[in-house]
Amino acid sequence: MEDRILIAKRVAQELRNGNLVNLGIGIPSLVADYLPSGIEVYFQSENGVIGVSSVPGKGLEDEYLTDAGGVFIGALPGACSLDSCTSFSLIRGGHLDVTVLGGLQIDEEGLLANWMVPDKIIPGMGGGMDLATGAKRVIVAMFHSEKGISKIVRKCILPITSTRRVDLIVTDLAVIEPTNDGLVLKETAPDVTVDQVIAATAAKLIVPGNVPEMPII
Repeated sequence: MEDRILIAKRVAQELRNGNLVNLGIGIPSLVADYLPSGIEVYFQSENGVIGVSSVPGKGLEDEYLTDAGGVFIGALPGACSLDSCTSFSLIRGGHLDVTVLGGLQIDEEGLLANWMVPDKIIPGMGGGMDLATGAKRVIVAMFHSEKGISKIVRKCILPITSTRRVDLIVTDLAVIEPTNDGLVLKETAPDVTVDQVIAATAAKLIVPGNVPEMPII
């Protein structure tokens, strides 16, 4: 199974019926394709859509209907559009159940850095800071390493997105939960050992006596 799909499938298992969910750009955007059977959630895009779906079919793209990253989207029956002020009021007011964000780094305190790399031009900070601070639950979906360098570190050297600790980290190697005591290894990916996760992680991990394998459906 492709690593991106593995991550998206595992994150999808964290969503609950009736949740209002925001998906970030990249791997998080795949989560909508792998919802468990019987689960209905409402996907929100911070530029002002609730009821986001995939584009209905090739050639049916609407230039006025995109997500916050400028990617074409569809809209479910009953979807609504709203202005950015109202959309961000939902986020900042704590009404968003879950946000799934990508990550550049996460440290031992569970702090996320995902909005910029120094000396690189970026289009803007977007809604990442609001989402990482305002959502009831923050899940990070990302690759464990990049070019052989761990993205889970002792201390972020990139600018952090929020001073709030994220709730869960899902990578191609593991599921990790940030806690008051540190980063707890909750699950390993299929065919990945605990020792492999430890070796690939720059941060210190708390390893329980029994670490199960990700339940991928």
